[in-house]
Amino acid sequence: MIYPSFLKKNDTIGICAPSAGVGKKLESFEQSLSKLKQEGYNILETKNVRIFNERGGTAQERGAELNSLFENDSVNFVMAAAGGDFLDEMLPYISFQTLQQHPKWLMGASDPTSILYPYTTMCDVATLYGCNAGSFDIVPLPDYLQTCLAFIQGNLLEQTSYKAYQNAKPWEVEGYQPDTPSHWQATVENLSVSGRCIGGCIDSLKDIIGTKFDTTHTFIEKYKDDGFIWYFDNFALSAENLYRTLLQMQFAGWFENTKAIIIGRTLLPSSETGMEYEEAIHRAFQTIPVLYNADIGHTNPSMTMINGAILHLQYTNTSASLKFECK
Repeated sequence: MIYPSFLKKNDTIGICAPSAGVGKKLESFEQSLSKLKQEGYNILETKNVRIFNERGGTAQERGAELNSLFENDSVNFVMAAAGGDFLDEMLPYISFQTLQQHPKWLMGASDPTSILYPYTTMCDVATLYGCNAGSFDIVPLPDYLQTCLAFIQGNLLEQTSYKAYQNAKPWEVEGYQPDTPSHWQATVENLSVSGRCIGGCIDSLKDIIGTKFDTTHTFIEKYKDDGFIWYFDNFALSAENLYRTLLQMQFAGWFENTKAIIIGRTLLPSSETGMEYEEAIHRAFQTIPVLYNADIGHTNPSMTMINGAILHLQYTNTSASLKFECK
């Protein structure tokens, strides 16, 4: 596994918009960039980052802008500007050969999963999941975002489950307001396990299954001796759709040599038949331990995850700890 150089003071963060542009939220985006600059980083934006559209330009433009940041030797680290819905359109225009020849950390959350996942599984380069470039606009900056800033500097802090989370949707409140006790749940009482971490937003991952961007089999064969810990951020899949997607992944062979699975809280829960998410998880997995309602994904706080790294996972009595190792 290739681990690119972490950020140092005066390094340059390259930002592109592989999914949505940030034209609808320029004030908060500027606030986020100000925080990154305060940390001592320079910023280089591609042309279409601030476009006022759910697409950060045409598919071809988005692919070219991402490629350009990897080709640019003055760029040390690459971030997606925001999430969205239409990233898959630009996948054919990404030069994964270029990304592999110029390995850099790529960080994003939500829709950018569709780049992070193939970049790690296809090119054998670790990636960061948890924040977009526009994520650092909360004042004061919460602990979980401070942890993300520590990660991009290479300070891989142990992350422990939080006492409370924000049940209110991000657009319903100002800032960060944890309002509900957080209790991780599991299909086992205790768990102590290590394995290579892989995953992302399951809403996006489901669309990769069986495509030419799905090199999961090669990846899990290469690292089968390590075993795997999968994590899934569910933005809005209904309980039934989540269940079917997990089954599809199993049928596709994604969970071979899997030691554990972590599933975050769903931001926009729904059901067509009355199925509960807990039932979906228990039905989908009979032999693999699963932790769920985890501090991962679209509900805050959310932990920073490293695709491709070794994850040491501990769980007992509704609490968990995660520690990453780059090896």
